[in-house]
This record gives sequence, structure tokens and C-alpha cells, in this order.
Amino acid sequence: MTKDYSAHFDSEAEIAELAEGMIACVLPKEKWTHAAHFATAAWIIRRRPDLDAARDMPRLIAAYNESRGGRNTDTEGYHETITQASVRATRAFLDGLSSSVPLHEAVNAMLLTPLGRPDWILAYWSKDLLFSVGARRGWVEPNLQPLPF
Repeated sequence: MTKDYSAHFDSEAEIAELAEGMIACVLPKEKWTHAAHFATAAWIIRRRPDLDAARDMPRLIAAYNESRGGRNTDTEGYHETITQASVRATRAFLDGLSSSVPLHEAVNAMLLTPLGRPDWILAYWSKDLLFSVGARRGWVEPNLQPLPF
């Protein structure tokens, strides 16, 4: 995966392997990228009816972080507001596409939008609010402009 914001995934199998690796806590840390977060959310939304992305991604990400030697504290690791905003964005993007669009093409298209930029969220939250303990631990509404989805 590259840092440019062009297409990232060649197949749904590639996304499934990434998402399953994260869920099983075996994905190498360097593969848990910005694009991987969105791809995993999309895969859960479209392919795992037994999981609810908004409900289950928090525990899955926290467990994954710890499995890779990370910590989930007030200053590092799992971040509730970023996760929930990203899940909402992913769901809204997928809802705007036909379910017949292959998942990897949908994710690639999403990553070509402003969502593909790691700083996309700063259009809605100030850095001070977004990186506050409150926003890390729970959902905090945007303070710059409402989310469009």
C-alpha cells in the first residue's frame, strides 16, 4: 500500500485477508494503515452480517492494538470518535453504490475521495477537540461542521 491516494486493493480476497487478519490479531502492524481501516469497515459492513461495524470495531481494534504491543490509553491506541466517524463515512459511501459493485472497487473509489486522506476528519473536528481524552474515549460531535453523512 502506498501513501498516494490512488486505488489500493486489487481484489476482494485481499481485503478479506486484511480484515480477517486484523480480527484474528495476526495482521502485521505495518499493514494496519488508514486504507486498511476503511477496507476492514467496508468488509464488515458488506460481508459479516454477524458483526455490526459501529458496535464491534471498537473492541476488535482495541484487541488488535494490544496484540501488536500497543496500548489503549487516554493518549494512544483506540479512538472512539475517529472510529465511529469512519464507520459512518464508510456505511454512507457504500449505501450510495449499488451492492453489485465489487467491494475492492468500492473501497478504491472511497479512497479516491477526501476520505482517502488521513487528515479528512480535520475538516469536521479541530485537532484540540479530536485529540482530547473525551473524543478518544467516547463519541464527540464535530465542532467545525456537521458530518455530511
